[in-house]
Amino acid sequence: MITYYFRTIKDTELKTVTESRTGVWVHALAPTKEEIESLVAQFALDEDIIEDAQDFFEVPRLERSAGATYFFTRYPFEGQKEESDTAPLLIIMGESFVITLALRDVPPLQKLIENKEEVVTTQKAKLFIQIMDAITYSFDGELMRLRKAVHKNRSSLRKIGTSEIERLVQYETKLNSMVDALIPTNDWLRHVPKGNYMQLYNDDLEMMEDLEIANGQLVNSARSVLKTIQNIRSGVEAIMGSRLNNSLRVLTVLTILLMVPQVISSLYGMNVDLPLQNSPWAFSFIAGANILVLAVLVVVFRKKNWF
Repeated sequence: MITYYFRTIKDTELKTVTESRTGVWVHALAPTKEEIESLVAQFALDEDIIEDAQDFFEVPRLERSAGATYFFTRYPFEGQKEESDTAPLLIIMGESFVITLALRDVPPLQKLIENKEEVVTTQKAKLFIQIMDAITYSFDGELMRLRKAVHKNRSSLRKIGTSEIERLVQYETKLNSMVDALIPTNDWLRHVPKGNYMQLYNDDLEMMEDLEIANGQLVNSARSVLKTIQNIRSGVEAIMGSRLNNSLRVLTVLTILLMVPQVISSLYGMNVDLPLQNSPWAFSFIAGANILVLAVLVVVFRKKNWF
């Protein structure tokens, strides 16, 4: 579906228009093959780059072709079909238009589309920065949620079981997806003010610098949470290893304690001549010997702190 949005400084709100015009924002959501061909023909786009945008696992990068600049980025996405926690978004900056092309819904853009934030489509650079800022904000919200969940698990480290470990692995996967999306995006953000990709005024340059700083901080924060998860997993592995060793030690002690009376009793179960076999005190002697040996073993094991 292709939607045309337009607003000038004089307009009171963002409105939907039926056709393209100078200063338009074109939002293509899961476009069909025919719609893509129409966009390519209407705005003279690079077909090969547009074809790359249809790959759900396309990595963030910057391309320049035929007077237009193509910014590939990714945003947080909870998908059920794709094994990914981020989805691709292509932002195309032309001389008289801005195009956003996405294969799935883009929640970060809803506040712009629904007029919850002032958007002027004729100011292309500011619109681009607002789009990227919305994506950065969505990453920040997702990172905050993951950080709280990780710290909650850390506070109950000794109670962590299999389900909690699986949850930590899921958090780690999401954070790695975020880092994989943010690092290349931050790389091309640094090149935008230095290259001739769009016309930037002083205010725009300051906003781009803030955007770059915000993305860099997100990368550092995500790496910090990843390190916390790794520390938690190391702690859990150490605790579980200690528990396993304790369990094995207890089982070993019990095995030894049960084996000694069994050996003594089995000796007196043989069909051969044995000491005290005719004595009425034979059973009491054997039982007493077992108790004495067990008592000695218990004292030895306790001195060695085996249980």
